[in-house]
Amino acid sequence: MRISVSSDMDEPVARSLLAELRGRGHEVVAHGALRPGDDAQWAACSEAAAREVVAGESEQAVVCCWTGTGASIAANKVPGVRAALCTDAYTADGARRWNDANVLALSLRLTSEPLLKEILDAWFAAEASQDAEDRENVARVGHLDLGRAAP
Repeated sequence: MRISVSSDMDEPVARSLLAELRGRGHEVVAHGALRPGDDAQWAACSEAAAREVVAGESEQAVVCCWTGTGASIAANKVPGVRAALCTDAYTADGARRWNDANVLALSLRLTSEPLLKEILDAWFAAEASQDAEDRENVARVGHLDLGRAAP
């Protein structure tokens, strides 16, 4: 899988993220502080990673900043992105399962290397629910992206 990764700081957890994803066999496209010469502002690099998902250039993205909040906000401003800030494996599983999240947001401050692995394990193991109510909620979010109410 091709995954876009952004971070506004070159922190150990961000480097561990790149290594972990590559070690799992994913092709990684780095943005922000992880790519020399790139714009490392959290809004800019998170947007870049999110846009690659919507354009179909990457299947998913992981966006990082100190708290993870700014990265998730910026990514979610890109129509078609469903970014989830996950601080544990249970939240990552639910984000993929019930929200069909396509962008994982992580905190550089709160995410340890063992926790990172747990979150990634849960994220990649979960599949989007096919339950009608869950699909209806995801479709409603898609209508919000278009600036209109759900039918």
